[in-house]
Amino acid sequence: MHTVTSADGTVIAYDRRDGTAGTVILVDGAFGYRNFPKTVALAEALHREYDLTVLTYDRRGRGDSTDTPGDYDVEHEIDDLTALVESVGGSAALYGISSGAGLVLRAAGSGRVPGITKVVAFEPPFVVNREHFVPDPGLHTTLHELVAADRRADTVRFYMTKAMGMPRAMVAVIRFTPFWKNLLATANSTPHDWAVMHEFMRGEPLRTEDWAGVKAETLVIAGAKSIPLLRTGAEAIAAVLTDAEFQEIPKLSHNPKVELLAPVVGEFLTRT
Repeated sequence: MHTVTSADGTVIAYDRRDGTAGTVILVDGAFGYRNFPKTVALAEALHREYDLTVLTYDRRGRGDSTDTPGDYDVEHEIDDLTALVESVGGSAALYGISSGAGLVLRAAGSGRVPGITKVVAFEPPFVVNREHFVPDPGLHTTLHELVAADRRADTVRFYMTKAMGMPRAMVAVIRFTPFWKNLLATANSTPHDWAVMHEFMRGEPLRTEDWAGVKAETLVIAGAKSIPLLRTGAEAIAAVLTDAEFQEIPKLSHNPKVELLAPVVGEFLTRT
């Protein structure tokens, strides 16, 4: 494990696999962390098969990283990425999944993270119309109250149903899986995910001017087995970026099979 210190003093923990074909930083979505099995599997595949240097890290409030309880601002997480890019010499590609994809896109568009070479965004959960689920824009009030009270189980249920739109029955089933303990461990970081995404989950079309700052070549990915909301959001962001391509991967869902995802990501990151 390595650490870097972000601009506000938050300590960010990360692992590094060294290669010679460039660097990519993997950014998890809600409830993800650097030792999440699918994150580790993707990191190992990109390192082993494409000789990439791969960083996996605990976003603030998760795992071995510290946090700023009560202070949830996307700018802090952009600063975290700046520190990570600087730690590898000032040049790296960014890969993000779900709200992590929203974060890498916002970081790339901010102009505050020098050295971003490419961006891969896997199913950023933009809600661009009202055909499907639209979160309540004021849900942060309850979310922050639950986190402040350290009501982790309630936070998981609330975020999954109210922010992510998962059916209550599905969340009830997850309660009895081995994965539940990991959800509880990362529950209090969910306000950071909401801070990243809430502006773009209002059921409104994405505006080109909001994303004009994304200059890096970008690949937006969706899985053919994912819900329509996620596929629609991925297509929408690809359409407003100046240098982006969209790819839908057959047989892939939001819980991706790494053997299907890694070749698409690796080939994009290593092509010249």
